[in-house]
Formats: sequence, structure tokens, C-alpha cells
Amino acid sequence: MSKKLLKILPKNSGRNASGQITVRHQGGRQKRFLRRIDFVRNKHDIKARVVSIEYDPNRTADIALLVYKDGEKRYILAPKDLKVGDWLVSGKKAEPKVGNALPLKKIPVGTLVHNIELAPGKGGQLARGAGTGAVVQAKESGFANLKLPSGEVRRIPLACFATIGQLSRAELKTEKIGKAGRKRHMGIRPTVRGVAQHPGSHPHGGGEGKSGIGMPSPKSPWGKKTLGKKTRKKKKYSDKLILKRRK
Repeated sequence: MSKKLLKILPKNSGRNASGQITVRHQGGRQKRFLRRIDFVRNKHDIKARVVSIEYDPNRTADIALLVYKDGEKRYILAPKDLKVGDWLVSGKKAEPKVGNALPLKKIPVGTLVHNIELAPGKGGQLARGAGTGAVVQAKESGFANLKLPSGEVRRIPLACFATIGQLSRAELKTEKIGKAGRKRHMGIRPTVRGVAQHPGSHPHGGGEGKSGIGMPSPKSPWGKKTLGKKTRKKKKYSDKLILKRRK
């Protein structure tokens, strides 16, 4: 663990600057350090050695501590099969092996990648969760077609960087939390069903005994309809880059 790459992660318990709760069911989290992760991988053509694979409480995948030949240390997301002692490099001349970061233009079709940029130099934004990876399906007219973990097929500019390999801890989805206290340490407070509340605090509440919600569409605690409500913008700028929706 490198102390220079750590800082205390402040808690806000789902509250805004004025102290009002804006996100429910948060609070009581265990004190944590924030690990500064290098999503950009902009230290090009300088070899780095993996000195440790560590657990990060702020994300689902493991992280790897790299020490570059000039002495600088950085954390990256640890892909599956990465081992302590491996040498990694990022840049246009890097070979497509697990852990290396290079432009999509240099990555062979059919390769599994993660930490994918949406715009060149912006830093990886796609496929960053445990066990995830996207497949490079094709390259044409300045774009690569990537099949994302959700099933969506999206066009990404060939100049964008991605890291080779599938992310670690794919077994996380089968892990059992085990007890309520662990959930509280994670900062997640209990969620009470609307039908179990009284009618003054939730539209689903009230009734004698165990009763249904008594309305055609479920509602939020503030009376807004929640059945099939679309939250994505109708004219989002990146819609033109989506070849196939996830549904």
C-alpha cells in the first residue's frame, strides 16, 4: 500500500451541502481510504512492475500497484491472471498482452478489453466492474465496434485507449453478504417496503392486513409513477454511436 496514493474518503450519508437527504438508504459506512486509480494510463512507453495486488473497499475489482522504472507508483485496475512481478507498459507500441494499455487501433479483433475510454485522453469509463470485459468486434471508418458487458454494441473512436484482459474477481456475483451488519458497514441502510408503511408516509401504505398497493401503477414515496419510467435523455449526444441497445 502506497501512502501517497491514499486519502481519507469523506462521508456525506446521501446528504447535500445543506444537510438534506437527497439519496435514501445511505449512512453508517466504515471509515475508508480512497485509492487514487490511474484510469488514463498516460505514462507511455515506460515499463512498470506489478509489486502487489490489493483489495479496494471502494470498488468491486482488485487493484494492482505499479512501480515505474523512474520510481513513480500508480494504482491500476487489476485484470484476471495478472501476477506480482509482471511487467506492464502503455502506449502505441505496447504489445496486446494482459494489463497493457494501447489504442483500439492496435488491438486485434476478438480481444477482451476493459477500462475503455469514450474520448481520447479522457480516461477509462467503460467496463470497470469486477469480472467485466468488452469484446472488440470490428473496426471501420475510424471507429471500433465493442460489445459491452450489458450486451450493447457501441462505436468507440480508434484513438481511444483500452486495457487488455478481463477484470478480476468475476466470482463476486456469487458471493453472499452473510449478515445485516456487513451491509451496514458498506454504508447501506435498510429499505422498507411501501406496503408495510402507513398511508401518511407512502402511497402504497395502509389497508387491513396484507394488502396490495391498490393502484394500477407503483409510485415513489412522493407520488411519482415508477412503472417503466425512462430516465435516459431522448436526444443524448452518444445515441448515434450505439449500434445495438442492451435490451
